[in-house]
Amino acid sequence: MSNERTPLITSGVCGLAVTAVACGAESDESGSGTPSKDPRKLNTFFGVMVPTILSMFSIVLFLRTGFVVGHAGLLQGLLMLIVAYTIISLTILSICAISTNGAIQGGGAYYMISRSLGPEFGGSIGLMFFLAKVCACGEYVLGLVEAILDVFGSDPESPVSSGVRVLPQGYWYTVLYSSVVLLLCLLVCLVGAHIYSRTAFVILLVVTVSLLSIFISSVAVKPQDIFITHHGPGNQTVHYNASYTGFNATTLRNNLGSGYTLDYSTNSVMSFATVFAVMFTSCTGIMAGANMSGELKTPSVSIPKGTIIAVFYTFTVYVLLFILVSATCDRILLIQDYGFLQKINLWPPFVTIGIYCASLSAAMCAMIGASRILHALALDQLFGLPLAPAAITSSSGNPWVAVLYTWGLAQCVVFAGQLNAVASLVTVFYLLAYAAVDLACLALEWASAPNFRPTFQLFSWHTCLLGILSCLVMMFVINPVYSSGSIVLLLVLLLFLHFRSPTSSWGYISQALIFHQVRKYLLMLDVRKDHVKFWRPQVLLMVANPRSSCQLILFVNQLKKGGLFVLGHVQLGDLDTLPSDPVQQQYNFWLSLVDKLGVKAFVDLTLSPSVRQGTQHLLRITGLGGMKPNTLVLGFYDSCTPEDFFLQDTAFCDSSIGRGTEGEYNFGVDLPSLQAHFPPVRHVESPRWLSPEEYVGIISDAIKMSKNVCLARYFFQLEGEGKDSKVDGSERTIDVWPLNLLQPGSRDYEDVCSLFLLQMACVLNMSNKWRHARMRIFLNVETESSDQGWVVNEETFRELLRKLRIRASIKIVPWDTVVQHHIQPDEEPSGALSEDFLSAVNCMLMENSSQAAVRFLYLPRPPAHHSQSQQYLAQVEAVTNSLGPTLLIHGVTPVTYTDL
Repeated sequence: MSNERTPLITSGVCGLAVTAVACGAESDESGSGTPSKDPRKLNTFFGVMVPTILSMFSIVLFLRTGFVVGHAGLLQGLLMLIVAYTIISLTILSICAISTNGAIQGGGAYYMISRSLGPEFGGSIGLMFFLAKVCACGEYVLGLVEAILDVFGSDPESPVSSGVRVLPQGYWYTVLYSSVVLLLCLLVCLVGAHIYSRTAFVILLVVTVSLLSIFISSVAVKPQDIFITHHGPGNQTVHYNASYTGFNATTLRNNLGSGYTLDYSTNSVMSFATVFAVMFTSCTGIMAGANMSGELKTPSVSIPKGTIIAVFYTFTVYVLLFILVSATCDRILLIQDYGFLQKINLWPPFVTIGIYCASLSAAMCAMIGASRILHALALDQLFGLPLAPAAITSSSGNPWVAVLYTWGLAQCVVFAGQLNAVASLVTVFYLLAYAAVDLACLALEWASAPNFRPTFQLFSWHTCLLGILSCLVMMFVINPVYSSGSIVLLLVLLLFLHFRSPTSSWGYISQALIFHQVRKYLLMLDVRKDHVKFWRPQVLLMVANPRSSCQLILFVNQLKKGGLFVLGHVQLGDLDTLPSDPVQQQYNFWLSLVDKLGVKAFVDLTLSPSVRQGTQHLLRITGLGGMKPNTLVLGFYDSCTPEDFFLQDTAFCDSSIGRGTEGEYNFGVDLPSLQAHFPPVRHVESPRWLSPEEYVGIISDAIKMSKNVCLARYFFQLEGEGKDSKVDGSERTIDVWPLNLLQPGSRDYEDVCSLFLLQMACVLNMSNKWRHARMRIFLNVETESSDQGWVVNEETFRELLRKLRIRASIKIVPWDTVVQHHIQPDEEPSGALSEDFLSAVNCMLMENSSQAAVRFLYLPRPPAHHSQSQQYLAQVEAVTNSLGPTLLIHGVTPVTYTDL
């Protein structure tokens, strides 16, 4: 437990340094996690603005501006731009909030989200980011090939290639060229990704010069007619006469409205959704600055500032470019020629170079970013073996296997053949990833965690919720099929990680949300509104040593019926004589034990001078509000030699050491530590921590506190209760003896204790591993007595079982020969019972219940004076001697209800 001198918790994960998910740069940290001399060198401009602007310009700036304005018109085009930038602006607010909520290490957006929200959210959103970047990489490559073929592709009308137009065209040729470009990107990412990162600013300068040449050309170039040729359906050649008019009011007026028509690259009719999908790919670079988190001097300042400035700058450029092309080019030119900006430029190579630089840099940026996300996922071991190789790095720290993964998946994407064909999928993936980011920030805000104190304050849960809704709406507007599939994929990833339960030291947003809700519901759980028909067992099981109690722990887990189950343990000692509380360090071991056994139980430990006092403490303070134990379960007090369960179960054996995932975070408790923590089982000669008087005193205390008491004997003989067991109870029998066998004069089968016995047996019969077990109820009668009232009692009891809906067979057991050994109270005022009587009761139980899997017996009330404690225990021990798994129960709670 931390004390005043404990340093602040670092944001690393188990000592591992995560490689930066750099969109434009490789992390300077090596694979071993040793940082370089000064990994944080970049300022806001070079570290955030440059990569963000480059990523957002990508291919749309030069290759699809005319496509958007031509089909949608200027007004709808600007509307699309506003909608798209509104969506990403809401997401930027969430990213800025998360990025300013503490120190940021390398790992980019995935690192921030996973460390903020835990492995379930982090892993699923991280994989969605990876898939989005892979698809974007394929899209950028297809855009680059399209630009290359626009200059160097053979003329469809000319059977002989002439000049520079020498590259044959067609679907498979496009795939081939795309594969070559992807291979080039692969080589750069494998060998010289750092070279690309250092030239990002130069690339931005080239793109800026190309952009300026477009604005200058709109004034300098004179109007002209442009002849366009395309392959039409049925191998026909289609000709178009288009015009560049220069700035012209009539041209602007004609381009204001929409004019959706056939797209010549995909031969499908465009719509608002399909055009928006293409246009939105220009907005998918907002994470580029956040992805540089590991190399920024002050990421909490640079990420918000640089991203917002970059987004504002690109929005301004796109608005001006939309207005420019709609005022200077007729609709035919915009729709039928993606590369028209080259033909209306002062010097066409300006635009060509700009397209090549923007597309190639965006493709490599996406490949590098995707590989770094995958590498970070592999290091965190969230998805196990399939991603394990991606953690391998070269001697310089380059995750080359992750790069190969990314290249292989991007290669699959280019089989789409056309940029517009894959644009919808890319947009849907990014929108879902952005919605997930907004959801992450919303969860942090709603969880009301005191440590969520971002310095960026321009957000609220309203902006997060609006961001989620806008992303989801636009997803389904663009493509309902892709949207549904991607949401299903995200949910599958969340469920997979939830059930796989990867452990980490990052913190879990799910735990914060659960705490927030549970506190509210616990306050609503009013004990004054409890009703007997909704009663359920809430069990406190006292465990001295789990090594000898595991079978009982597993059995009680079946007995709780959705109720509270607490494992209690008393550590003997006095806090006054100790430097610190020894109990606090034990919780992780007990919780790991619960994980190993697969039981749904809480753990509550206490320090006390005696076991009796400690049990009193736990009975009083365990639980909260309406969720407090109502039943105490104790192991039996006898001289049996305990068995070591750890030596029997493979989950605890030495042979299983090392089977867990290497490097998996286990809260500091591995299997050898777990085995070493719990002491060996008690030998016969070993002294007992508990005297008979103290043990019986515990039973008396619980009854005085209105707690039901169960004593469990011989449960080390019970098998088939483990989480991997396939037992369904079809071969099992549950025997119930509802009469107080130590007081033959009592013939009341319907007292509170007897009915509690029946209820507990019925609860067990409803659990998974006992569902098909047969339940038998034994009624003891004196057939030779002159009073034949037992016949009426039997009918009354059968009617009671029908009212209680308890399905069980009733067995009549004559016990006249047993009762005759009973000493009447007036003959033996001390309450002692003869050995013959106890032996006869035991023989009767053995004769009728020897084959039962478990037996439920009536536990008499303990004696009032402690001097009779040993006699009380000896009587109960004699009755249950060699009987097998037996539960002796004394119930004080009314638990049955016959009305609806």
